Amino acid sequence: MIIDAVRTANGQRNGGLSGWHPAGLAAEVLRALEVRNGLDAAMVEDVIMGCVTQIGAQSGNVARQAVLAAGWPDSVPGTTVDRQGGSGQQALHFAAQGVLAGAYDVVVAAGVEIMSLVPPGAAISQALGSPFGPEVERRFADRGGMMPLGHAAELLASQWGQSRADLDAWALRSHQRAAAAAAAGHFDGELVEVRVHRADRADRAHRGDRGGPATLRADEGIGDADAASLAAHQPTFTAGGVITAGNSAHVADGASAALIMSEEKARELRLTPRARFVSFAVAAVDPIVSLTGPVAATRLVLARAQLRIEDIDLFEINEAVAGVALAWQSQFAADTAKLNVNGGAIALGDPLGSGGTRLLATLLGALEHGGGRYGLQSMSAAGGLATALIIERL
Repeated sequence: MIIDAVRTANGQRNGGLSGWHPAGLAAEVLRALEVRNGLDAAMVEDVIMGCVTQIGAQSGNVARQAVLAAGWPDSVPGTTVDRQGGSGQQALHFAAQGVLAGAYDVVVAAGVEIMSLVPPGAAISQALGSPFGPEVERRFADRGGMMPLGHAAELLASQWGQSRADLDAWALRSHQRAAAAAAAGHFDGELVEVRVHRADRADRAHRGDRGGPATLRADEGIGDADAASLAAHQPTFTAGGVITAGNSAHVADGASAALIMSEEKARELRLTPRARFVSFAVAAVDPIVSLTGPVAATRLVLARAQLRIEDIDLFEINEAVAGVALAWQSQFAADTAKLNVNGGAIALGDPLGSGGTRLLATLLGALEHGGGRYGLQSMSAAGGLATALIIERL
């Protein structure tokens, strides 16, 4: 049972959350779950937290450090997982599967990434060696070797016939939908207000009326683009290419968390679940064309749930780049009116480890606003991986 799901607003690179330590920001969403639900934190049997770049401030098991930063009892464990961009969603899978297996009654799934402080790719160092190794390099040498996300996105666009106009149109749609959702208050139930803390400390212009620090309760990237600005972006990875900073998810800082319980424990604590997990899937595809993973994961999760695409009321397909959502939609002919109805990571940002639990919080809120029953979310991850899950609103 999903009791609650919360998130911070996503801060832009070097924005309002850039000065937070990852453990401190993650502690904010843990405490929010505690306060919102009258939870005795001592009852939490584990905190499973997604985080991708586990180096520097995000090393040393950030989940455990977040538990301690939240002031929770020393007896509450924590563990950090890495399934690349799907890490936060994998935390959800592991937490719920632990309840299903009888290992937990009360568990928190969470995610955090302060990409301003620990940028993506920071853990890859020639001095420490390649993450792929010679065997993997040899396996894919005749195809140009393992490639970064941007080049994979260009390959995806070429193979699926995605034009620059297609990608920019999707990006504009993401911003427009996110702006409309924010204006209508659709994010209010999932957002945890946190203190603005900028890395450069030059935040005097952002302080409150009484001189105290301002707080952040709105995603900083929403509405930060229009058709003209998107068209002005130059290709980022390939001369003459179609992938730009405008039609890709922007680097962001953020944290999110979900409180998960057995049905019996929720009843004992007199807590009303908001939804239940229906099924989970993890898929792997060609790591060169790595961004097609959500297609395979969606097929798996629907089969396990014995549901059809037509049975799903809302979809959240993470917008690592616009082409991921476009490829997924074209494969399933899904109704675009049901897909990323509140915008996606192109507008909201994608703090990698936090992305999966952020998607859940947004999907759950959208189902409640629209009265839908089933929601499906899926994310691509580096290495040709993808996660997917289906929830049912209660």
